Formats: sequence, structure tokens, C-alpha cells
Amino acid sequence: MRKHPVPGLPSKEQVLDFIKSSDTQVGKREIGKHFRLKGQEKIHLKAMLKDMAEEGLIDGRKSAFHRMGGLPKVTVLRIVEIDEGEPVAIPESWQPDDATPPPRLRVIEKKKQTALRVGDRVLARTEERGKGWLAHPMKRLPQTEGAMLGVVEVHASGQAWLAPVDKKVRNSVRIADQGGAEKGQLVLAETVGRSARAGAKVTQVLGDPLAPRSYSLIAIHKYGIPHTFPNEVIAEAERAAKLPLDENKREDLRHIPIIAIDPADARDHDDAIWAEPDGKGGFNAIVAIADVSYYVRPGSKLDREARRRGNSVYFPDRVVPMLPEVLSADVCSLREGEDRASMVCHMHISDEGKVTDWRFSRAIVRIAEVIAYEEAQARIDEKRAGDDLENLWSAWKALAAARAARDPLNLDLPERRVVLDEMGRITEIAVRERFDAHRVVEDFMIAANVAAAKALESKAQPVVYRIHEPPTREKLIALRDYFDSLGKKLALGQVITPGLFNRMLKDVTEEADKALVMEAVLRSQTQAYYGPRNAGHFGLALGSYAHFTSPIRRYSDLLVHRALVDGFGLEQKRPAGDLPPTTGLSDNDREDLTKICDAICVTERRAMEAERDTVDRYVAAWLSARVGEVFPTRITGVTGFGFFATIVGLGGDGLVPISTLGREYFQFDEGAKALIGESSGTRYTVGDLLDLRLGEANPLTGALKFELTEDGDGQRVEPRGRKPKPKRDRKGKHTIGQRGRPRTIRHQGRKK
Repeated sequence: MRKHPVPGLPSKEQVLDFIKSSDTQVGKREIGKHFRLKGQEKIHLKAMLKDMAEEGLIDGRKSAFHRMGGLPKVTVLRIVEIDEGEPVAIPESWQPDDATPPPRLRVIEKKKQTALRVGDRVLARTEERGKGWLAHPMKRLPQTEGAMLGVVEVHASGQAWLAPVDKKVRNSVRIADQGGAEKGQLVLAETVGRSARAGAKVTQVLGDPLAPRSYSLIAIHKYGIPHTFPNEVIAEAERAAKLPLDENKREDLRHIPIIAIDPADARDHDDAIWAEPDGKGGFNAIVAIADVSYYVRPGSKLDREARRRGNSVYFPDRVVPMLPEVLSADVCSLREGEDRASMVCHMHISDEGKVTDWRFSRAIVRIAEVIAYEEAQARIDEKRAGDDLENLWSAWKALAAARAARDPLNLDLPERRVVLDEMGRITEIAVRERFDAHRVVEDFMIAANVAAAKALESKAQPVVYRIHEPPTREKLIALRDYFDSLGKKLALGQVITPGLFNRMLKDVTEEADKALVMEAVLRSQTQAYYGPRNAGHFGLALGSYAHFTSPIRRYSDLLVHRALVDGFGLEQKRPAGDLPPTTGLSDNDREDLTKICDAICVTERRAMEAERDTVDRYVAAWLSARVGEVFPTRITGVTGFGFFATIVGLGGDGLVPISTLGREYFQFDEGAKALIGESSGTRYTVGDLLDLRLGEANPLTGALKFELTEDGDGQRVEPRGRKPKPKRDRKGKHTIGQRGRPRTIRHQGRKK
């Protein structure tokens, strides 16, 4: 290392300043040109740069230098997280020693560009600002394998391969570095080079892919769901859990027999209800919700982690909570016989079931009883409910009458329930039974949610609305064309209401046709979302709707609670140690809720996909021992390459490839979503009931494959309406005609 300065040579600090301030990549040539170095000075510069690399001041590249711990001006980044709607990225190639973690960059997206998602790769210009880094995307790059989840397979040659656990991924990847993983183990891996041929290296061994709890673990890693809490967040949660309740500043409702009605396997209890007759034909009612906003203060570590998660994720074998368990399963859970902090909605329900008045307060409650849905229903049916439950049912009947008059969308969509034993093994998969008890709780929650939205509007407070917009015209046109193919009419000139769809369903008497129409109506609906600007809730037929009732598991509800604190003067700035004093909205959220609403919409969709994937894996595991059996199924989707069917009463979608449908050619009618045999007229349409044989069931991917029974083609359904004529070009290839016209699929089934 050189100790004596060389005349004309810049100092190390000057070189670092130049690298930091340059808008372009900096190499030895650029440094020499900037400092006007000549001859021997350039030779000394080369030696000095080598010294700086050895000292850890810069990286050791020859073509472009940057500060160690810093970044090149232009580099490839990979999105690793969406934080409050804002992508966060790390450098795809990070070479400093392992003790230096890669920097995290906030990605500044351009308007009108497709939103970036976790796993996306971008070429970006980097900028160091303050103590952090920003990235400005220049170009979205093709996907690489990136982080991969799979099972180690070892071929006879000794070569290891990574078999995917995602049914959308077909090809295995060669493993270049097993990292100690053994055959059959579930692992996380990443590519070792830019080329797919370079293979992958195992970065983490997760264990036996078929062991109990592995199916949810696969989904957690596949969707990047945060599932462990940082130590500092847990420590803060434990401090928050010890916050005392100020009885002088809370309404004391401990004398009221409020009841929590929940699933028998509920992990937390965040809502409870009570009602009594008002003596005039109506009812006074209470919906008590866990006062999470008292413990989770805006700007705290707890709050930042909850915002990052957005919601809890529920799997058959575990829950990934939004909040640490000391809060979600203990202090914020409305346990029977224990004093709890609560945000309470007091309502008056008229004899017509309309909520005519409401107020909100912070209270102390003591839940009189926690009852499972099944138990509550049994008590009502057997006339042993007692006054408290009887009053709830009487108030609900009024709410139900008002709901019927409102005529919200009524789609009977079954929910699958996976039952596990103490070892995590599957004992049963069935459709979850719905009782009136479910509807009682549901209608009380809807009433409180409406009251919260309207109360905030009356106080001119920011509102996180739960929005469900009417179907778009494009979807309605597609629905009309589809109904035309069934001989049904949908006039687009009339006002489209939920009741219109309800009447259409009521007019259908055949079970297969009803399922078909229900699927079509469901496909026509828009996806519900969170937003600060009200657009109503089409499905519930409500003008204003917010989520107020589940702040333990939804961040949207926590924001609504904070707005109620501000609007109704419910702040309790009791000294809370190192926790922020305020329990209302933060200044940033008050000014603009758009960013956080966008973020929690993303986490909600992520949770839904992860939960559905996991149930699919459990169903496939349950069915893997029954391959070869024939099941009653219903067609749920039709494409040009086959159709998808689900087992009636069980669920689990499986493909029937078009190549297995027999010896004739089949046309795909896009308008009617049907496959039609050219010669026989055999028709496979969404909603049709068929007996199909289970051909494959893969627990790792959740994929099922069905096939026709050997004694026929399943149920043959006569073509509805006029048989469409195939449209071919001169070479006999399939073509696409005008909108709704059939597309001929040139596939021939297997020889029999």
C-alpha cells in the first residue's frame, strides 16, 4: 500500500466523491479523464484503485467502479417486496462479502406503466438520496428463474434436478450445487448464472414436501408471504400488550352479556354482538370489536410490520397473523370472562330492520360466552337458547328482512373445509355447512360496517371504503352473448342491479343449468377493492360500505378504527413508554389513503391465491389414494385445449385434455364457452355434470387430471340452439371468426 502522495494524483476521497456524483458508469478511463491524468499518473491511479478495492472502499471491477456498499449508476434490480404499494428492489448481482447485505432501493414507477410485482427484473438508474437509495426503471427485463421452490430429484446418472411444485411450471432445472440437500427434499434454490443452462444452487432445505404443514409452507415461500416477526417487533408487541386500560376514559360495558359466535376452530375472536328489544318493536344492539388501534400505534414498528403484511393469511394447518400472537391470539382477542379493550358500535334497529341511529365509543367489555356456530344453531333449533341468543335471532330477522328488500347478489358459493388431526394429517375434506347462525353474525357485521362508513362521512373523515363496482359494459356484453347461446335473454338497456341476477338464477330450475348461470354471473363481476373514494358496493346493494369488524386480521379495518378515533374524539394519549402516543390516523394517511389502499389490495389478493393453492394441494393429497375412481364432477371452465371440471361437494379443479375426448374433432365455441364434436354434436359446456375418472392427483402442485370413463364419453348434452358450422382456412388450420363464432380445434382424440 502506497504511503506517499503522488503529485497530480487525486486523493481517495476525491475519487469517491467523483464516483458518487457521476451520472454515468465510472471506470479507470473516466477517472483519469476527469482529473486530467497523464503518463505515470495513470499508472499510479491503477495502483491506488487496487488499494482502494483492498481497503473495501470500492468494488474491484475493471470496467466500472462504485463505492463498496454502493451501487452502479445503471444496474439490474429484482423486486423483492411491495411496501405500501411501492416496489422495493435489491441488486440482482451483489458481490461484496457476505457480511454486507445488499442495499434495498425504493423503485419510483412511472405513471401508465404496468405495475411491478415481486420477482420482476428491471434495468434501472440508481440514485443515492440521504441515507437511502432510489431506483428509476428504464426497462422491464425478461424473467429468469430467480428464486425457485421445488423438490430434489436425482437421476440414475447421479445428476440432481429441481422438480417444480407450481403446476404452471412444467420443466425441471438442473441443480449445479445441492447445498447438502438430499433426494426428495423440498428446497429453495436460485440460478447460478445468467444462462438457464448454468443450473441452480440450493439455498435452503425446507424438509419433506409431503409432511404435514408442508403444503402451506410451499405457498408461503411461493408468494413471498412474511411469516416470521422481527425480534424488535415481537418485543414492541409485548410492551404494547402491557398497556393498562383506563376505566375512567372508557365506557364500561362489562355488565352487558355480549356474545362471540365464531367457527369452532377460530384462532382469534375479534367481534361480539348483543341485542335487546327496545319496547317499540325495534332493537338496541351492540357490535363490539377488539380495540387494536389502542395497541398498534401509527409509526411504530408494530404498525410498519402490519402494513407490510396487510392481512392475516389462513391455512388449514396454520395462520400467518398480521400481528404477533401476544396481541392477535391474546390481548386483542375477545376471550370469554376477561376484560378487553373494545371499539363499540351502538346501533338502533327499527322494526323494519333499518339502522336508524348509531354511535361509537371506546369501552371495556367482558364477553359472556364464546359459542361455535354449530352450538348456537343447535340451541336455537332445540328451543334452549335463552334470552340473549333469542334476542339476537329476533333482531337478525329484522335485519334479514331489510336485506331481502335490498336484494343483494345471492350466489351460493360453497367453501371447502380441510379437517386435520393432531398430527396435521387430513381426516376430511368437505363443503363447510352454512347455518342461520352464520347469517346472524354476517348481517350484524354488515350493519356495523355501514354505520362506520356513514359515521365517518358525517364527520368529514377519511374513509377506507370497501368497493365493489357494477360489472363493466364489456363483461355484460360477453354475458349477454353467452346467455344468447343458452336461449336466455339479458337486455342491456335496463338498469343492471344485483336483483336482476337473482331473478335470473331463481328462474332456472335445472341444477346443471343453475350452476352454469351462476358461474357466468360470477365471471361477470368485478373484483372488490379498497379505496378512499366511494363507488358503492354493488354486490351488497349498499351506497357506503367500509370494513370495521376485523382489525386483528385486516389493516383496512385498523385504518377505519383510527379514523373513528379522530372523528369522534376517542383519543387516549395515555403515556405508553416508547410507543407513539396517538391512536388516530397518521398525517400521511390522513392526507392521502391511496397508497396504503393499493398496497392492502395487493396483499389481499396474495393471501387469497396462497390460501386457494394450499387447499388445492390438500385436496390433491386427499385424492392421491383414490386415483382410478369415478367421481361426479361439474365443468367449471372450457378452453381450446380441453375443459376443467371440479368434483361435486369436494372441489379441486382438474383438466380433461381435448386429446382424450374421443376420435372426432372438436370445435371451441368461444361465445358459448363450449367444446362441440363435429360429427356427433357432443357438447361440453360450463355447468355440465359428468362422471369422470380421476387420472392423476399431484399433492406437490395441487394439479388434478380427469379422463372420460371407458364405457362412454361421460354425460352427453344435446347442443343448445343451432349447431355452429366450423370455419377453416384452406389448409385446414384452426381460425378465429367474428366475436362469439366457433373456433375449430384440429385435435383428434386417442384411438380406441
